[in-house]
Amino acid sequence: MSALVEEILPSSLAARLSEEQRQAVVDAPRAQRLTVLGQALGLNDAAALATLAEASGYDIASNLETDPAARGLLPARLVHDYQLIPIKHGRGSDKNGDEAAAALLPLHLATSWPPEGPMGDWIRSFTPRPLVWHLAVPERVHQLIIENFGVGSGTLEDTDDAYVAPEAQHQNDEVVDEDAAVVRFVTDVISQAVEDQATDIHFEPQENQLRIRYRVDGLLVPVPVPENLLRFQDAIISRVKIMARLNISERRLPQDGRINFKAGGNTLDIRVSTFPTIYAESISLRLLNKKKDAYNMDRLGMSPDEQAQIGQVLDYPHGIILVTGPTGSGKSTSLNAFLHKINSTDLRIITIEDPIEYEVPGANQMQVRSEIGLTFASALRHVLRQDPDVIMVGEIRDRETADIAIRASLTGHLVFSTLHTNDAPGAITRLVDMGIEPFLVASAIELVIAQRLVRRLCPDCTKDTPISKTKLKESLAIFGVEETEADGIQALKEPVGCDRCRGTGYRGRIGLFEIFRLNDELHELILKRESTRTLTAAARRHGMRTLGQSGWDKVKGGFTSLEEVLRVITVT
Repeated sequence: MSALVEEILPSSLAARLSEEQRQAVVDAPRAQRLTVLGQALGLNDAAALATLAEASGYDIASNLETDPAARGLLPARLVHDYQLIPIKHGRGSDKNGDEAAAALLPLHLATSWPPEGPMGDWIRSFTPRPLVWHLAVPERVHQLIIENFGVGSGTLEDTDDAYVAPEAQHQNDEVVDEDAAVVRFVTDVISQAVEDQATDIHFEPQENQLRIRYRVDGLLVPVPVPENLLRFQDAIISRVKIMARLNISERRLPQDGRINFKAGGNTLDIRVSTFPTIYAESISLRLLNKKKDAYNMDRLGMSPDEQAQIGQVLDYPHGIILVTGPTGSGKSTSLNAFLHKINSTDLRIITIEDPIEYEVPGANQMQVRSEIGLTFASALRHVLRQDPDVIMVGEIRDRETADIAIRASLTGHLVFSTLHTNDAPGAITRLVDMGIEPFLVASAIELVIAQRLVRRLCPDCTKDTPISKTKLKESLAIFGVEETEADGIQALKEPVGCDRCRGTGYRGRIGLFEIFRLNDELHELILKRESTRTLTAAARRHGMRTLGQSGWDKVKGGFTSLEEVLRVITVT
């Protein structure tokens, strides 16, 4: 074995790996070595961490808390580069008021991989305190670094401290200037968003700060940033605009652009939108990974009964299937799951999207470009000349698109599309309000699905919590569920928070679905231009389950919490 392998990998572990596997562990970034080791040994991260701790002789630290007294001892760049964090341990914080005594206390450091090389020497150059190392979950270590030192904070630090980042040591004496620091900082912010599985990044200039927020699992999360970030505000905004090929001198008008960003072997299509505010331009980035794995109906969270209802209509040769809901409710994801369900060499599938979020093998996918006149309506008109069997229209925004889509379904095409309405029956009245004749709507629409996304409980830390009958019955009334559903229920699963879910109690999201399928009675009501409320009442008599009822099913199944469903249902 090479000296580098012996330095990084404990000998007892190295003996269990092939030469190729050992090299893969050594070559991986520190934060990813544990995952690479686990894959080589066939273990999950928790088991791999236990194996590594046994082989290296270090203990595992759980429920990590940062030591605020030690946070200022180390520069942010060092902490980021080596993925380590000073933590509270034992009674070390009792002497914080006595500097002389505190200097003799051990400095407890958590990291996801045992220290090697110059790590200890660098740390000792900043503090004389004895070092005590602990192993910890990589995700939690990284989260604490972000919370306490900021995203990419090491790249915007003043350059007069003694520590030089390892990558800077190999730049052949190139000057690491302010512009390069800003470039790295913006890259770090986007990379961290990808790692956190964020869907959006917002750069928001305020009076005394540049606020950066991610949208993760549908909620906005503030991003910890360096204290001196305001100094670089204009440079950061200009950098994003340059990446998106926008006019950096135009600050009075909104602009739209796109960035191709490489992350982890994938190329992301990032949509950029600028908007002038009273302080500076606010910039929003929508992150799209066209190569990501498409969802199937199981992964969406559909019950077997819901899948059966939708599957029957997917086999129809013509008609319209609509998915409704607010922005960010997963409508496009559901449509792509339906396309993958029916995709075969016997069907010619054409999609018109803005933007293209998933690649569908074998399908012909078109990107709308309104700036050159390629709108949903104009594209759909031309698609009908392409002999399609299945057409997906990203969104019905106006009467022209709705009219063409309905006529396409009536001429023998299966059409998928989305609409912005709060519930499934509301899609019918929305189309009628657009000016589509009720008899066309009733003839063309086969199925309408309203959906929402709720956060899924973390499987590693969820626990059963007693719930009062009064609160439960009040919640069921909001869901539109009978009070008898509360009978026999003493406790429900609630979030706790752990290292795996970064203290939130939730990991990922799951869908709630309201499926509205037309029958003879509903057909007659549509022809009479009845209200959404009337259509909803009739649909429920025929077995339609509302979003609230679907949410209650997910709560009973332990997939999400009562509060999470209430948040989504009552807000929307």
